[in-house]
Amino acid sequence: MKRIFLSLSAIAILLGGAGCHDSLLNMTPGSSLTTSNFYKTSAEINQAVLGVYSTLQSRKQTDYVLMEAPSDNLYMSTVSPITGSFDVDNLVVNPENVVVANFWDATYSGIFRANQVLLNIDNPKDYTGVAKDQYTGEAKFMRALFYFDLVRVYGGVPLVTTQISITEARNQARATADQIYDQIVADLTDAVAKLPAAMVKGRASKGAATALLGKVYIYRKDYPNAMTYLGKAVTDFGYDLVPNFASLWSPATEDNIETIFQMKYIESTNGQTLSTSFIPNGGVYNIVDRGNETALPSWSLNKLFVAGDKRKANTITDLYVAPTRPNDPPQFYPYVSKYATKHPYNNSGLDLPVIRFADVLLLHAEALYNSNDKDGALKALNRVRQRAFGDASHNYAAADIATPDAFLNKLLLERQLELAYENERWFDLVRTGKFTTVMEQEERLYNDATQTPLVTDLSPKAYMAVFPIPQRQIDQYNKDVLKQNPDYTK
Repeated sequence: MKRIFLSLSAIAILLGGAGCHDSLLNMTPGSSLTTSNFYKTSAEINQAVLGVYSTLQSRKQTDYVLMEAPSDNLYMSTVSPITGSFDVDNLVVNPENVVVANFWDATYSGIFRANQVLLNIDNPKDYTGVAKDQYTGEAKFMRALFYFDLVRVYGGVPLVTTQISITEARNQARATADQIYDQIVADLTDAVAKLPAAMVKGRASKGAATALLGKVYIYRKDYPNAMTYLGKAVTDFGYDLVPNFASLWSPATEDNIETIFQMKYIESTNGQTLSTSFIPNGGVYNIVDRGNETALPSWSLNKLFVAGDKRKANTITDLYVAPTRPNDPPQFYPYVSKYATKHPYNNSGLDLPVIRFADVLLLHAEALYNSNDKDGALKALNRVRQRAFGDASHNYAAADIATPDAFLNKLLLERQLELAYENERWFDLVRTGKFTTVMEQEERLYNDATQTPLVTDLSPKAYMAVFPIPQRQIDQYNKDVLKQNPDYTK
């Protein structure tokens, strides 16, 4: 936590070098920016806001390790170089885990940057139009998003919305999860009020803040408010499903009516590594010459795609590789292909979605069902289902969602198929209380020759709904200030 709470008089402003689109990439190096020469103009506040986005832009490329690998969608490859990832995958995480610690650091870095924007927002005197409100709304949106990630990963965390000294930071205990959610709601409510509806892709808009606020209310099981905000996100901003699921995963069509908020990348200039991460080591023809093969798709997910589901081709590719011994059959070796667009190694220009309309529709279905509107819930569920198959032949019927358990099972299935590898599955299992049963076993590698999966037994426990507080953070606080989550030991 030390580097997060240092005052700006002691460190350079951490803006990073990556903007959200190529016209905004040429920012002043962070090492030359200080409190005495920055935050003086509207243009500099704009740069600082871009610096907030760049934190998520960097972190998001590896979010799957903490948000997908613990679930039944993905398992880490034996050649994965990511320290700590196997423990996350196998649900045996301890407070020393590097993945958990790095996520904390990166996310608080984003909060630090957002706080600096808000603390200095009144400095410039040259704002025009709604610029000041826009920058305020963007910073609050991003701070809310970062805290939403933190509270879902760790539970209650230190709540910092202003500049504090190192001494104060070392004595600041964790806020409760409810207090963190209250701050998230307050930030997003103000962001909804201040953000313009029309924003360039890659920057938060009124629609994005509305959608995220509705999602937060779903996590709080506040269905009346979820209905209000998700309903607005569905009807008020012109979002819709694109006709072709595949077009979501092409740089040529990534700016579309379904994408509500995304992280922007530019090939060979400011590219992302995720498109390479899931590719087999030997590469894939016309995609990339070599891959990193950090993780592989679980058979638990792969087997759920039925014939005719057009999402399968842009989620998992069932690759067969040459056998290692003569006369052996080819080896079944599927890989995650959702982000597999043609790109240079570790430098893809494909944008990564943070919020898209299909997610909002399915959350709206959840809110509708829990508000006793089963017909509305069914229609929302089937909008996503019908796009997946191209017609109504696989739509759900009222009988399929006749009970709350039946509906939840269909909803979670549809979210799993639609949003695979978009960092939703683990949180869906946790927030619905399903992870302790679903994750008792995971079918990982599948032997196509014998038609049998390799089953991995796991031991999920209720306390694993949150990950441990990083020990290296606890050690920086004064004794007994930063308490560990229950049942985690050093």
